[in-house]
Amino acid sequence: MTSSTTFKTPVRVGLISLGCAKNLVDAEVMLGALLKSGAEITNDPTTADVVIVNTCSFIDAAQEESVDAILESDAVREANHRGQALIVSGCLSQRFRDQLPKLLPEVDAFMGIDEVADVPGIVDGALKHRQARLQNPAGESPRRSSRKVALPTEKTEIAPLVLVNRRPKFVPDFAAPRFRLTPQHFAYVKIAEGCNHPCSFCTIPRMRGSHRSRGQKDIVDEARQLVADGVKELNLISQDSTYYGMDLRPNRTGSIASPGNFSAAAEALPGEATTLSTLLRGLNRVRGDFWVRLLYTHPAHWTDELIETIAKCRKVVRYVDMPLQHIHDNMLERMRRETSREHIVELIKRIRKGIPGIAIRTTFIVGFPGETEAYFESLLEFIRETKFERLGVFTYSNEEGTRAAKMTGQITAAVKKRRRELAMKEQLKVAQAVSESFVGREIKVLVEKVAGGEELKNAAISSWEHGLLRSDSVPETELSGRYMVARAEADAPDIDGRVLVRGKLAAGQFAQVKVIGHTGYDLIAQPVVSPSA
Repeated sequence: MTSSTTFKTPVRVGLISLGCAKNLVDAEVMLGALLKSGAEITNDPTTADVVIVNTCSFIDAAQEESVDAILESDAVREANHRGQALIVSGCLSQRFRDQLPKLLPEVDAFMGIDEVADVPGIVDGALKHRQARLQNPAGESPRRSSRKVALPTEKTEIAPLVLVNRRPKFVPDFAAPRFRLTPQHFAYVKIAEGCNHPCSFCTIPRMRGSHRSRGQKDIVDEARQLVADGVKELNLISQDSTYYGMDLRPNRTGSIASPGNFSAAAEALPGEATTLSTLLRGLNRVRGDFWVRLLYTHPAHWTDELIETIAKCRKVVRYVDMPLQHIHDNMLERMRRETSREHIVELIKRIRKGIPGIAIRTTFIVGFPGETEAYFESLLEFIRETKFERLGVFTYSNEEGTRAAKMTGQITAAVKKRRRELAMKEQLKVAQAVSESFVGREIKVLVEKVAGGEELKNAAISSWEHGLLRSDSVPETELSGRYMVARAEADAPDIDGRVLVRGKLAAGQFAQVKVIGHTGYDLIAQPVVSPSA
């Protein structure tokens, strides 16, 4: 089954994409391949011939959401269109490729990371598989009386198709057709796939494979086309963006994940070598007025050259996404983060000194096995002292197959929840002070849309990869009238705060505004120059 499949009769495909921005790009590639093959895309699952659920398996809550979406899709199919094929893609399929056919026999086909460009052929196969099941009642999946996943009571005669490469090698490229799901003014650009880090709590390397970088020219070509199409913000994503290009170096041997080994490898690179710094400089040379935002950096892989590059590149926003996970040395060692408290503290000093005005976003995990009250208190103190401009908090999720899952000293759910709440209360104080420092200042923002009623509320927001972002204890704002939702350099899409601008501005464009207040995590502003429209 390859992307050379062309549908002779119209096939309507619906797609549900869950999880992170990296998963969203995979969904966009699938839609692009489907459209090129003659399929029609629909947002109405009741009329679709095929429904694809692109799943996340980052933590247990994400897995539950994915399974719920699969079972709900099957229920909609049963009520409206029994001939509809159901396909499950993404990280859940990749991680549980052996178990899922038995756990979810309703599904017609499971596809993995490597198969995203081959989705037209898989859709064709899933449709034939569904018809075979309907023509053979014994081959149909048993109906469920509840939404709980359980082993089927009897073996089905026609098992789901399983099309999952155990060791993913796929890397997206500019030539692959892509149908963007983001608003026109911003896009995600995947610069690499996979991860080489040994973090004891994480399953991503097992699901996504080892780190593999895209060629720099391919990325710059994509960026140039996106900017020509009206994109104002390029968000660079991968599992570890700071590792970009290091797998392309000549005569590479051994692991360079630790700070010392990475620095030595970086210094030994030939002058023409591809690195994150050369990529940022290449993107900065693309003509147009746009932002470049760097997401998913690792504290072990920062170099002085990278700091200098960000400082000198006008189009690279003063924003860094750098998950730290903890600060106590014992916890960092148990997490296998390859960094120490001393390294992290010094790195933050170097970044802030080298890039004036930088906003640093990080995430922490609380309730990791072995985290004592003293270790947790050291984390709280670090949050108070460092004053991160943006911060999210996870409660530790025990993931099957990881080193951490087998560790002694597991923490109860109640303790984890309490620690997250305490950490976010400390960060709220920091966030309010950061927001207050912006009052009276003029800043450049990217306007998103007209603010509806929900956008004017400072509601709790969470992300599977960025933790709890806002505290439930923050009161709702009392804003009224016309406002626009915008973002400043310090605000990544769907992750950070917002700038609520009073008045009317053109959506999808940059604007200069003056900050006149804040709501804790969000800024309130007005246009510097009254809009003409």
